[in-house]
Amino acid sequence: MEKEILHRFIEGTSTSDEEQQVRQWYEASEANKQTLLDERRFFDMTTLHTEPMQEKQSSRLQLTLLEFFKVAIVALVALSGSYFYFHHKYAAGTMDKTVQTISVPTGQRVNLILPDGSHVWLNARSTLTYPVVFGKEKRELTLKGEAYFEVNPDASRPFIVHSDRGEVTALGTSFNVQDYVASEYVATLMKGKVKVKTNADPSEQVELTPNNKAVLTTGGLNVEHVDDYTHYRWIEGLISFKNESFLSIMNELSRCYGVNIEVRNQSLGKYEFTGKFRYTDGVDYALRVLQRDIHFKYERDDELQIIYIK
Repeated sequence: MEKEILHRFIEGTSTSDEEQQVRQWYEASEANKQTLLDERRFFDMTTLHTEPMQEKQSSRLQLTLLEFFKVAIVALVALSGSYFYFHHKYAAGTMDKTVQTISVPTGQRVNLILPDGSHVWLNARSTLTYPVVFGKEKRELTLKGEAYFEVNPDASRPFIVHSDRGEVTALGTSFNVQDYVASEYVATLMKGKVKVKTNADPSEQVELTPNNKAVLTTGGLNVEHVDDYTHYRWIEGLISFKNESFLSIMNELSRCYGVNIEVRNQSLGKYEFTGKFRYTDGVDYALRVLQRDIHFKYERDDELQIIYIK
């Protein structure tokens, strides 16, 4: 198989004939499957960014999307030991048996291109599993944590994001899914249309239009209007908040940096803040900035990974 055709297939720019050609070649042997996986790995290494690049505007969201993290996966693995990893697993009944998984450590985020050319931003402490080759009938992924998707339109193959508590189905759209263990399940639509349903009760589902989100509560899925996209600036590498309580900000810092924050001074709960930090600033910097506005002390227990706010 010509490398140029494989690269176009991986980028999502191949023609229908080329796509069919790659699929037939892919199924012909295990060696072909390994070759495609290797090419996919190399492609992903060149699409993870750290340097701010060309700005991409969205007036509807009032967001500035920056491309970032241009660092080779190999170097990150060497430095971290487990920041990013790939593995094979097999799912019966699908053509796409070669699967790769990308995990993002605390205080980081990643931007990558999926096999169909769709873009995904993966937040800190999140994991995305997806096939090297999407199936003929649907494009399925599994998410743990939070991710922002810009999906390439393909009416014949729905784009489906599975997570622990819900499922989002789209054709061509932009949306955010948050499903951390210690937070609410929230699916937010920026552009297009998506269908959201819960794993606990698949018959319960809602269709979202832009500037709305589905929030899973004890009472089921609720649709809420979104008029503030401050939170979603995480794809720029920012922890942003607007009129957020001190406790809410502590929860966000805890989720981002993977450290438990125990607020023992309950009087701090009455304070609200508007501002932003960069992921790279670190939790200690964020706490020192907040100390300029209100009085509190904090202590770290590095062994237990707990920060006590007093």
